[in-house]
Amino acid sequence: MKRINWHTIRLVLIIFTMIFLYSFSVKRNSERKISKIYIKFESNENMFLTHEMVNNLLIQNLGGTSSIQKDKLDLNTLETVLDDHEMIEKAQVFSTVDGFLNTRITQKTPIVRVITDNESYYLDSKGYRMSLSENFSARVPLVTGEISEENCKPFLFLFNEIKKDDFLSKNITGAQVMASGNVVLTNRSYDYKIAFGKPINVEKKLKNYKAFFHHAIKDTLIKSYKEVNVMFTQQVVCKK
Repeated sequence: MKRINWHTIRLVLIIFTMIFLYSFSVKRNSERKISKIYIKFESNENMFLTHEMVNNLLIQNLGGTSSIQKDKLDLNTLETVLDDHEMIEKAQVFSTVDGFLNTRITQKTPIVRVITDNESYYLDSKGYRMSLSENFSARVPLVTGEISEENCKPFLFLFNEIKKDDFLSKNITGAQVMASGNVVLTNRSYDYKIAFGKPINVEKKLKNYKAFFHHAIKDTLIKSYKEVNVMFTQQVVCKK
């Protein structure tokens, strides 16, 4: 008489038990409703958005309620909705087994504020437009003159270089774009204008200006300058 292989039977029973428990767990987890929304901002530097604003945007796209079954939750759609917001650089949305909807938000960083006759708005590092916010006012250079969303690309490198440099971001307060394409910068500490010229040889010109400033502040004559010209990369020309 053939002996029963109890080892094989036990193994099969264990496998079926595991499959049953896994299926039960998945079904139970999918039927669980979202109980709470957690929102985390990755940086506290730019608080253009509030937790309430993001929460309302999520609930709006959840059909007006946060009480929704997890299996009916479309995380990709929620991420896309948030990513499309003009103040958001990147959004991550994921749910946990205990029914929490977690959202991590990275807000965009403005580099300048553009002021025209009709409106005012920010530009981020990629040249995308950002509306002003009632919650937060960014301390960035004010840009006026012959500039718009369409023609801002040539000047973005200059604005980004100013933004990422600790000294320049604190010292440069404004930029006027002339019809010729030349740029005139203003500084925080003195009344002189910085004739920068067209946005070419940007790094060299900014380096020359920084060298001039750190040397000139040792001399009281800096207060009498009306213009500091860095258009010529080999020298800095000052006018009284």
